[in-house]
Amino acid sequence: MRNGIPNLTALQAFEASARLGSFSRAAEELALTHSAVYRQVASLEERLGVQLFTRVRRRIVLTEHGAEYAGRIRHHLDQIEKDTFGLVSRTGMGRSIHIAVVPTLATTWLIPRLADFQRRQPDITVSLSVRTLPFQFKDQPFDGALYHGDGLWPGTQGVLLFPERELVPVCAPALAERARDEGGAVLGGMTHLHLSSRPDAWRQWYAANGYLYGPQAAGGPRYELFTMVMAAVQAGLGVGLMPRFLAQPALDQGTLAMPVRQSLAVSQGYYFGYPQRSERSEALQAFESWLESVAAGVDGQVAV
Repeated sequence: MRNGIPNLTALQAFEASARLGSFSRAAEELALTHSAVYRQVASLEERLGVQLFTRVRRRIVLTEHGAEYAGRIRHHLDQIEKDTFGLVSRTGMGRSIHIAVVPTLATTWLIPRLADFQRRQPDITVSLSVRTLPFQFKDQPFDGALYHGDGLWPGTQGVLLFPERELVPVCAPALAERARDEGGAVLGGMTHLHLSSRPDAWRQWYAANGYLYGPQAAGGPRYELFTMVMAAVQAGLGVGLMPRFLAQPALDQGTLAMPVRQSLAVSQGYYFGYPQRSERSEALQAFESWLESVAAGVDGQVAV
């Protein structure tokens, strides 16, 4: 054993306890007893000479040093797992890639199509994790990322899968009948649903279409994900701005309606990228080629 490096069991016990906030839950995940996990963490603290948790009755809380160490250990354990999968892939025992995705595109567009990829590449396993903000690949255990943006991230290469093109106002059909344009008060007092990551979208829609953006439009609730906006719209909570390709199936089925026809043109698109410095694995190349093929039907909206 290298001097200065704690044993892997202790590190796994600490990381699981930190992530799950409980020795008992960590024990369940690692198939160990509660006392075994406790002993491993206690021995790690003794070896490091640093308190990693504060213990209050049955609760454990990371100390400042513990939280920092947990993040670093989690990264290294993820990298060990990734390296192990990579070795297995190269020895012909199956191939695996780990892709970061924006959540709404993953659930509404990518995952419904993954069965086709699995039929074509049955030996490739595709794991997905949600990331809503840009990141550095060197700090994350991902082979690639599927994300929304203005272009490829610095230090990466990849492809534009399809442009977003436009955002359209959508609401429940019953609410669409109430839309009015009275003295610039477009949408007749309807509650406006906002996406947290695009806080100015409604303001831009009003400006682009020559309407006055007032307090009533600005004061609606904020949601973190487009899937939340869609659910709120379908529940009749108000009107939301959605990418047309996401809203079009519901519009075609009549479960959603556009209260007005004006849209907001956008320049962003959905990209697939990966580190520029690294050589792509055959599995990643196959996944990129498949993504391009299923996105090829896009012309203003995604074929669904």
